[in-house]
Amino acid sequence: MEEELTIEILFPEFCNLYGDLSNMKYLQKCMPKANFHETAFDEEPLFVTEKVNLIYLGPMTESRQEKVIQKLLPYKQKIEERIEQNVVFLITGNALEIFSNYIEKEDGSKIEALGIFPIYAKRDMLHRHNSKFIGKWEEIEIVGFKSQFTFSYGDNTHGYFATVEKGIGIHQESQLEGIQKNNFIGTYVIGPILILNPYFTKKLMEKMGMKEPKLAFEEDVIKAYEYRLKELQNL
Repeated sequence: MEEELTIEILFPEFCNLYGDLSNMKYLQKCMPKANFHETAFDEEPLFVTEKVNLIYLGPMTESRQEKVIQKLLPYKQKIEERIEQNVVFLITGNALEIFSNYIEKEDGSKIEALGIFPIYAKRDMLHRHNSKFIGKWEEIEIVGFKSQFTFSYGDNTHGYFATVEKGIGIHQESQLEGIQKNNFIGTYVIGPILILNPYFTKKLMEKMGMKEPKLAFEEDVIKAYEYRLKELQNL
């Protein structure tokens, strides 16, 4: 008998830009027996004291980024421990910048971040970047979208999420998207990524400990994925 899996959703009350919380709503349909724990901003994260199989953090406003950094800073060492223990993290949109060295504002001032990965972000609030994305992760084609006021810079060559086939990486000149270490995945790709990418979702469920993962609406989401992939490839 498989153990009950626990998924922690961090700060869903405001880390839900672009409707990315639908990642977790879809995962709940795929994993109806799992325990989904929503951690509010004024609560201690569950991962600090208990075993969790997935930690999810979605995109947020720039002002909220600063608050989330301060919230998670006391738990930096525990986050690093969970990464080394191969706990699965899914960090989408600008949430990945929380784990960088710093975020640079337009006036040149810097917001110190958690400093877990050797990258930094630069904001340009007058120019939003929107684009479509195709990339490759572990031989799986990833599709999605980007909508952001920031780009990340620094060395992610030894720890990136996907190689770019169409679109951009962590910045406009990069062909490497996101960050990854062990089972920690941080990506600017939104969509939501789990609904758009059924094969990626299945692989993530396996990494969480599911032996024979089954997707909700599997036939339909695979058909939609294949159609969208061809459509984006032909643009």
